[in-house]
Amino acid sequence: MDALNRRLNSEDYYQVLWPLLLMSLLILLVGIGFRSPWPADEPRFVEVAREMVASGQWLFPTRGGEYYPDKPPVFMWAIALCYQLTGSLKLAFLLPNALCGLLTVFLVYDLGARLWNVRVGRNAALLLLIVPQFLMQAKNAQIDAMVMCWITVGCYGLIRHFMLGPKWHWYFIGWAFMGLGVITKGVGFLPLLLLIPICIYAIKDKTRFEGRLTWLCLAGPLAMLAVIACWLVPMVLTVQAHGTPELIAYQNNILFKQTGERYVNAWHHIKPWYFFVLSVIPWMWFPITLLVIAYWKQWLQKVKADPTIAILLIWVGLVVLFFSISPGKRNVYILPALPMLTLAVSAVLTGASPKVWFEKLLSGVLWFLGALVLVAGVLAFIHHPALVKALKDYTDDLTGIGYLFILLGVLWCVLLWLARRQFALVKVGLVSALGWVLVSTWGYSLLDEMRTPRSLMLHTAEVIGEDAELGLVNFKEQFILFSPMSVTHFSYLAPVEEQERNAWLWMQENKQRYVLVPSGAELSCFDIKGGNSMGIAHREEWILLSASELKPQCEAPKREYRYFTDHPGRWLKE
Repeated sequence: MDALNRRLNSEDYYQVLWPLLLMSLLILLVGIGFRSPWPADEPRFVEVAREMVASGQWLFPTRGGEYYPDKPPVFMWAIALCYQLTGSLKLAFLLPNALCGLLTVFLVYDLGARLWNVRVGRNAALLLLIVPQFLMQAKNAQIDAMVMCWITVGCYGLIRHFMLGPKWHWYFIGWAFMGLGVITKGVGFLPLLLLIPICIYAIKDKTRFEGRLTWLCLAGPLAMLAVIACWLVPMVLTVQAHGTPELIAYQNNILFKQTGERYVNAWHHIKPWYFFVLSVIPWMWFPITLLVIAYWKQWLQKVKADPTIAILLIWVGLVVLFFSISPGKRNVYILPALPMLTLAVSAVLTGASPKVWFEKLLSGVLWFLGALVLVAGVLAFIHHPALVKALKDYTDDLTGIGYLFILLGVLWCVLLWLARRQFALVKVGLVSALGWVLVSTWGYSLLDEMRTPRSLMLHTAEVIGEDAELGLVNFKEQFILFSPMSVTHFSYLAPVEEQERNAWLWMQENKQRYVLVPSGAELSCFDIKGGNSMGIAHREEWILLSASELKPQCEAPKREYRYFTDHPGRWLKE
């Protein structure tokens, strides 16, 4: 431990870099292989990647055999590539974001060391590793951690050129990664907002960016467009060549509905304009919010004295503003702003004298949280009625969860006692690492059965037998991913009544066909009350309908949909 401290406190770039990357890699990789894909989003992306490998068709992502038009394919490509390399979906699906998280940590460290000094870079990287939102996303298989990484590379390229340049190769690399961000999740262009404060400071001091703001800057978009074209051109040409209604719908959806229309006229996740400022940043970016309050005088002094800090903070504010304007909001949307924010925070606070009240307050919060975890563990262990009621849709056995939380609470408090003379932020890092290690191993193993429909799908397969066929109505992607048998569905994108009408026609063709539906579904072509309960998954009871539950008549569907997936759950046996 002393040797590690000496290396991390060194002024030598590489003496600090290697232990920093090793620590980051351990935290980011721990838990891989311990769990399956969990909702939300993970089963969808993993099923799409699985189908890419199974079918060999990578240009147009499919979900249960139906085109998936909500996101460009880059993130799914990454999972599929890792699947091909490792041969295991359970290992592959978390690897892309873990590697993107590692690259983001390195970029923050490197930029801090180059702009200021090694200590600033080290503190920025360590701060990033303890902010909850960063690890929550880097350790799952949602798309946002990868987008954050590409946007950070874009910012890195522009900053290397304008703040440390001229470095034209980094300028164009930044633009290229913006293009990669765009074909990952649309908003990859966000580093462009850096040009607003850069131009403001260039107007104030015409010599500041001399030789860096020239006509050559106008060629930057070409690098971005070239990367976008690598996906866009083959996709559009293929659509034009075949011209099927499904391909045309895919093209129009992904190019228009999921971009401009989704931003301007969002149809879900509707939140007020202040959602990020009041409901996300205070706790998802903890302890940064507390650091701003505690050291506000240093913030004012450093921002006035150092234009680089001001430019970074203006960019962070513009990103938050950009997402606040849209009516549709999810807490992960502002994640791309976090790496540059930690860099600015580190530049402001590195070398600042610790404030006694801040140290005591943050330490007190940590002791309170540790005690809270311990109490929650005891309540779970004794099966307290309130916890049993809250978790009844997931599990009735709270003993394992109780043991986990009791151990975590005890170790948390012991660690705080042993580190009582350390700075409060060091304590945050220690308990954060402890929590992630325990939750990512023992916790993942305990929760995996609760967070997947594996048991329900296995039970359904046993009930209907090997010769029967299964259809799904009003389902989520995990029911395909974890099915041990082949499945048929009737367009995930179609309204439930259209899915039901198509399922009714499908079942008329063979008496050995069954349909699995949630108990809350309002069906007009089936007698859902006569079906058999297969159990509960994802807080829903699922009902198996056979030919006996078919009503004599059913309105014809407006269009016949039928998609078949052959043995999707085979990967579970790999």
